[in-house]
Amino acid sequence: MTATPGITPTIVLVGHGMVGQRFLEALAERGLTHTHRVVVLCEEPRPAYDRVQLTSYFSGRTPEDLSMTDPAFVEEHGIELRVGDPAETVDREAREVTARSGLVVAYDVLVLATGSYPFVPPVPGKDAEGCFVYRTIEDLLAIEAYAKNATTGAVVGGGLLGLEAAGALRGLGLTSHIVEFAPRLMPVQVDEGGGAALLRTVEEMGLSVHTGVGTQEIVVDPSGAVTGMKLSDGSELATDLVVFSAGVRPRDQLARDSGLAVGERGGISVDEQCRTVTDPHVFAIGECALASDGRVYGLVAPGYEQAETAAATIADDEASFTGADLSTKLKLLGVDVASFGDAHGATADCLDVVYSDSRAGLYKKLVVGRDGTLLGGILVGDAEAYGTLRAFTGSVPPVSPESLVLPAGAGAPAQLGPAALPDDAVICSCHNVTKGTIRGAVTEHSCTTVPEVKKCTRAGTGCGSCVKVLGQLVTAELEASGVEVDKGLCGCFAQTREELYEIVGALRITSFRELLDRHGREGARGGEGCEVCKPAVGSIIASLAPAIGASGYVLEGEQAALQDTNDHFLANLQRNGSYSVVPRIPGGEIAPEKLIVIGEIARDFGLYTKITGGQRIDMFGARVEQLPLIWARLVDAGFESGHAYGKSLRTVKSCVGQTWCRYGVQDSVRMAIDLELRYRGLRSPHKLKSAVSGCARECAEAQSKDFGVIATSNGWNLYVGGNGGATPRHADLLAQDLSDAELVRLIDRFLMFYIRTADRLERTSTWLERIPGGLDHVRDVVVHDSLGICDELESLMRAHVSHYRDEWAETINDPEKLARFVSFVNAPDTPDPVVGFVPERDQMKPDLPLLDIGLRRPSEDDLLEGSTRR
Repeated sequence: MTATPGITPTIVLVGHGMVGQRFLEALAERGLTHTHRVVVLCEEPRPAYDRVQLTSYFSGRTPEDLSMTDPAFVEEHGIELRVGDPAETVDREAREVTARSGLVVAYDVLVLATGSYPFVPPVPGKDAEGCFVYRTIEDLLAIEAYAKNATTGAVVGGGLLGLEAAGALRGLGLTSHIVEFAPRLMPVQVDEGGGAALLRTVEEMGLSVHTGVGTQEIVVDPSGAVTGMKLSDGSELATDLVVFSAGVRPRDQLARDSGLAVGERGGISVDEQCRTVTDPHVFAIGECALASDGRVYGLVAPGYEQAETAAATIADDEASFTGADLSTKLKLLGVDVASFGDAHGATADCLDVVYSDSRAGLYKKLVVGRDGTLLGGILVGDAEAYGTLRAFTGSVPPVSPESLVLPAGAGAPAQLGPAALPDDAVICSCHNVTKGTIRGAVTEHSCTTVPEVKKCTRAGTGCGSCVKVLGQLVTAELEASGVEVDKGLCGCFAQTREELYEIVGALRITSFRELLDRHGREGARGGEGCEVCKPAVGSIIASLAPAIGASGYVLEGEQAALQDTNDHFLANLQRNGSYSVVPRIPGGEIAPEKLIVIGEIARDFGLYTKITGGQRIDMFGARVEQLPLIWARLVDAGFESGHAYGKSLRTVKSCVGQTWCRYGVQDSVRMAIDLELRYRGLRSPHKLKSAVSGCARECAEAQSKDFGVIATSNGWNLYVGGNGGATPRHADLLAQDLSDAELVRLIDRFLMFYIRTADRLERTSTWLERIPGGLDHVRDVVVHDSLGICDELESLMRAHVSHYRDEWAETINDPEKLARFVSFVNAPDTPDPVVGFVPERDQMKPDLPLLDIGLRRPSEDDLLEGSTRR
């Protein structure tokens, strides 16, 4: 838009959310912040923050962590940012905006980015005390405060934000319910099959789900506080707190009041340049805008495209927004959920390719055309392939659809690398970045790392779901260009973890200092190492300790300085600075006398107790100085460390087996105990989990473990490479009908080969897919001894078993080691005053301080005035 010569034109932005901030960045990229006065009127008491990651506040992230606004950016570009001062009126004839403070700003261009507001169903009691919406940081602060005196919470709405809100309530210690009017959860994103898989997983987490019913009334007590809900099926639900998350509506009232055209169902009507159809001097972007294709887009990626289109139009560049990709990938309540393209199969004559495993909570559906074109899909429980599949949408993949939905371990899944993607495939939908653009950043702009490519293209700086594919593309392009890709462990070592393992073992190096000085990068020698290599090398030395003559005790000498926070105190650090204690209970079998001891210890020290998924009992809330006292009582009762804090074997679960169960064919409890006692304390690249099932009914869930054992009438079947965590994977069958001795021998070999060749923090599931040759290669090495190293692998395991010592017992018998277990070195008898607790359900929970609310000030170096660190 052409400015009047000699006069500095003014751009007024109303609203400063994620889309508003992207608009400012787009202005800056085009140099408009140097040629225009830019004024921002922001309603919230803080600048733009990452609303997509809002729920992470309950995981410990602060508003400062969520902030997307760099004060230096605002200052550098002379942006007049006014927080807590929203626009009240717009006089389009005079081209003036009046703010709540009374400030009147004349504009040449007005951009409305007012976002949306939560829809609250018009039910009786909706404004009662204890009713909240889930939209802003202030909403979360209010929910957190009210939840301190509540026991049960209900969320109205089972969509994206609804599930996040339910997870937040559960995290606050409330019994949580989800009420969804549609017949399934996330009805917009997933179909009936995906909803069923999601429902099963959510209910297994302890949340109660009510689908196909609506909220009729909020029930209150005489004081006006929430006590329950009446549902449309006639049932009632007792609850102390209600969160409305039933969708959003465009926030277009300011536009309506100023005479701008809006859609029948809301949204400011704009053309393809995001200019309002009523006034060429006014633009609308984000959730408040009704795009030219007749849709209001509620995702951040389309909002970013609209922001860039508006900025380009203001700069007199050609740009248009005619629609957007609605693909999305989220982790809700720890469950991966993704949908892309024509997820619901609306295209004529399309076909579905479906893989479903309700027990594992997996559901994958691809929608394909008659000609094989990938049209869209839905992924629940495992969205690892999302980035690649979304990039292939609209084209015919080079492999069959069936191979794209089979999970690893359930067949022969296709491995589609970056080379298979066309250059016009969109890798980052948030910023519409194609594979060709990413390749160009490497070949034309000399970017050699993912951070450099992010800075150059903005790919991976939105939701982050494309970062894995982005890294693969950068590496592939560098290698194709003949550039040697640095695959070193970190900036201190040019070698991989596998190479360092071989160096330590071959040269019998027993200290980190020696390894760094002899084999570190030139500039790192003589230094202290980094937070990547220190724990990794510490783990290698601990794994090889008996063979190289080192101490396997992780708090011995230099080893102590190499450990992560948890290993440093042989306990798991919790959210409020206290620690949890998990004694080993091999196979999940425990005598009543030992149960009583755990109960007495928890009672005497005021600990919160919970049965874990690994068939153990976790005791939370121990202060650091209490740890040795607790360990001493546990050791006296015959317990030892459960290594819940270490990258080592955690548990070997079991069912009751043939001893008690009428279906059991082998003694699974005995085998689980033998395996757990054999591999306890074994340090590895990542944690190890195992299970033994006494029959094919698989009650111990062995096929979701790093190594799992299932009984047969002829012996034992051994499965490896499973994972039931954030990225579920069925384990692969390595060998079958093994005797006890054969089973143990193969597990010995498998574990030591994994420890020898895996990368840092690489689970067996990822390692098995990465290692050249995959399962077939591992079987050749471990079962058939193709490399001739099995005697060495077995010897290393025998050395581990014979040298095992309990770390808790070692610590409580060493006064020098005990000295580290204090909150304050200069006041060892003083407990940490920050660690506090409040009662809940006959136990206690952390007393976490609420964050004070203050305004961001550029001079405060990215801190909020009056804020306290959580």
